[in-house]
Amino acid sequence: MEFKDYYQTLGVARTATEDEIRKSYRRLARKYHPDVSKEADAEARMKEVNEAYAVLSDPEKRAAYDSLGQSRQAGQDFRPPPGWDTGFEFSGMGGASGEAADFSEFFAQMFGRAGHQAGQRTARGFGGRGGRGEDHHARIVIDLDDAWAGSTRQLTLRMPQRDADGRVVLAERTLNVKIPAGVRAGQMIRLAGQGSPGVGGGPAGDLYLEVNFNPHARFRVNGRDVHLDLPLAPWEAALGATITIPLPAGQKVNVRIPPGAQSGRVMKVSGKGIPGKPAGDLYLNLQIMLPEADSAQAKSLYETMARELPFDPRAGWGSDDGQTNGSQAR
Repeated sequence: MEFKDYYQTLGVARTATEDEIRKSYRRLARKYHPDVSKEADAEARMKEVNEAYAVLSDPEKRAAYDSLGQSRQAGQDFRPPPGWDTGFEFSGMGGASGEAADFSEFFAQMFGRAGHQAGQRTARGFGGRGGRGEDHHARIVIDLDDAWAGSTRQLTLRMPQRDADGRVVLAERTLNVKIPAGVRAGQMIRLAGQGSPGVGGGPAGDLYLEVNFNPHARFRVNGRDVHLDLPLAPWEAALGATITIPLPAGQKVNVRIPPGAQSGRVMKVSGKGIPGKPAGDLYLNLQIMLPEADSAQAKSLYETMARELPFDPRAGWGSDDGQTNGSQAR
């Protein structure tokens, strides 16, 4: 996907004011509108101009765009990095999901999801009593420990706004947010009255925080289920063992590994995933780890095992299996 330089499309500087952007758009619209233009590519150019104006005339879209495009050139290969919009507070952008369908892949990748969600919140916000403030939406990232036991976190959100000169600036606000135990990735936390102020004495809108998790050093999350690669010593796998597994938020669980466990086996520990109703499960992917033969004693032990244990890991292979016509692995 190619990066689109919307400022270049409208012929304005990155510091352009709202008025300068509007004037440039009107000039280009008169030039390329298909109903009046004699340019061969008028329809395509008008579509590009409309897309650029949809972004640069909206303070939220413009701030998000500027955060990614400071040092990029038009035509460069580009993908929005994962989580690029974390911490941005969006108000309702009604119709943005429709714009995403009409405009380029670049626009859809950057604004389709956030615009669609905010648009839903907006419709809900204004569907009730008159004068109710607009709902807001923001994406937040928390640690797995927060979801496991619940916590209160201080979060700073960035809300794009226009200053007195019409330029887009990022205003910050800090909130103390209660993270409920058992919250899942993708779940919304609603903060009542933290959206836009109401009009004419009406109630304020709400703020919806979409929860996502920071990567964990050991655990992988799927809903409320968590997955863990569990390393085992050969003797633990062969003889069986009871393993104490540290869980997030300082919790622990003891797991009995049966004798003869093999690498790749997956064990399920019911109810030991992220707490909730119902709680998730813990899945253990067993991985047998071999000690290195890096000392005389270790080599001697391996040599003893090789002599005295009647074990052939390839015993089930037939005489013709795996033949490569005399070729050797290199």
